[in-house]
Amino acid sequence: MKFKSDIEIAQECEMRPIKDIASKLGISEDDIELYGKYKAKVDYNLLKKNKGKDGKLILCTAINPTPAGEGKTTTSIGVADALSRLGKSVVVALREPSMGPVFGIKGGAAGGGYSQVVPMEDINLHFTGDIHAIGAANNLLAAMIDNHIYQGNSLNIDPRRITWRRCVDMNDRQLRFVTDGLGGKANGMPREDGFDITVASEIMAIFCLSSDINDLKERLAKIVIGYTRNGEPVTAHDLKAEGAMAAILKDALKPNLVQTLEGTPAFVHGGPFANIAHGCNSLMATRMAKHFGDYVVTEAGFGADLGAEKFLDIKCRMSKLKPDAVIIVATVRALKYNGGIKKNELNVENLDALEKGLPNLLKHVENITKVFKLPVVVAINKFPTDTDKEIELMQKKCNELGVNVRISNVWAEGGKGGIEVAKEILRLIEEEENNFEYAYDEKLPIREKIRTIAQKIYGADDVIFTTKAGKEIDELERLGFGNTPVCIAKTQYSLTDDKNILGRPTGFTITVNQVTISAGAGFVVAITGSIMKMPGLSKTPAAEKIDVDENGVISGLF
Repeated sequence: MKFKSDIEIAQECEMRPIKDIASKLGISEDDIELYGKYKAKVDYNLLKKNKGKDGKLILCTAINPTPAGEGKTTTSIGVADALSRLGKSVVVALREPSMGPVFGIKGGAAGGGYSQVVPMEDINLHFTGDIHAIGAANNLLAAMIDNHIYQGNSLNIDPRRITWRRCVDMNDRQLRFVTDGLGGKANGMPREDGFDITVASEIMAIFCLSSDINDLKERLAKIVIGYTRNGEPVTAHDLKAEGAMAAILKDALKPNLVQTLEGTPAFVHGGPFANIAHGCNSLMATRMAKHFGDYVVTEAGFGADLGAEKFLDIKCRMSKLKPDAVIIVATVRALKYNGGIKKNELNVENLDALEKGLPNLLKHVENITKVFKLPVVVAINKFPTDTDKEIELMQKKCNELGVNVRISNVWAEGGKGGIEVAKEILRLIEEEENNFEYAYDEKLPIREKIRTIAQKIYGADDVIFTTKAGKEIDELERLGFGNTPVCIAKTQYSLTDDKNILGRPTGFTITVNQVTISAGAGFVVAITGSIMKMPGLSKTPAAEKIDVDENGVISGLF
């Protein structure tokens, strides 16, 4: 049997005009800006105009994935469609895909099968230009830094201690480390520099955590771009950059409204990675979804050790949001991968590997229920290659472990395949105890916050701080940056900082190599293991399969 590709399914969908989707939420045509027939930006001032609904918030997270991804976005969309089928007023709030992964390993990132947001080609490529605007704001600041030095450097910026890097929305390892300003005096001061992928820029984190345009501008002003020769921080405000940066971002800040294949309203806005940033869609989009829907399904990137921890400890802490229930997506494939099976063998039945991988699932469940004290359901995201024996074993072992589990078949059936998960979510919200708390006190010293996350969430014995990282922590605490949440940059494939150590390991340590401040975003970033903020393309990137015909129809986008 030949399965249709995601893009073929999306292209066959008869989308409703976005004006109708807005009307479904009670949003008038005067309050949206159309980007064609099927995309619109929504005026964020609507949050101030009327009381709204304050809908229930459902967080969708996952176990540690395989390199191909395992369907967290797909499940989020499918469960939202299922809730809509059950007669609920529901909105889904998702991140915008970065073009780096779209052209890299994963291909498209707007859901999959019959559980997608559309128009998927637009969402996966330039969309409404938000990520490009973030890159432009980032690079304007970079240009102003080097221009300031060229024009006399009245702030006494130390060119050797500039921490602000340029960015581009593409996986390009060649740009990780560059030397610029070459070619003589007229071309600036030569210095070591580099590029991050745009979604790793602090601008993206600020963009996603800002509550309005004034908050955005205040956060931009606080960005630390480097240090003076006397060791004092230099900010974007010192360079008088925040006004122009906010002007670039003013339209991007408005949440994007699209729809699922089944016509459920979807806000797709903001897109930091969870392995190198905080991994959640914009606060403004989440609040808008809660404002217009009785139920909101949102996602946090990668496994619960990354995206969910950051969603709960950073985004919820800063915004006073509180999830009402959590979905943990697990797949037979990902559990077999965590049981030691290679990616190219995941489509072959292997009950032993599946059983060996199950402890990874249990750890994520324990994190949500015992650390954060939230009610949870495990959604087994069913793939066409899963065998009946594998599904039966997974259900049996989950039941033996006391894990609350339901089958999700949203990839093949859309909202219909998510009904059982949706019903269980409604039950959890109505009946289960919810004593949400954070994993750590933000007033703890930086080292203790990092150690708490590593021990409670990852299961590590301890944390090793390199000499460099230790000095950076001491300096940040001296400068008054100690009482902030911590964002740990770590591989998504393992509970450890080594992507090759799978399952639920014990007896390991986490090594922190670098600690920086994202003062505008409001958190400290701890970089562990071999993590980098600029990915590279794989040996066979998805870009090789993507094409467009003479009619402008795109193919190969997953």
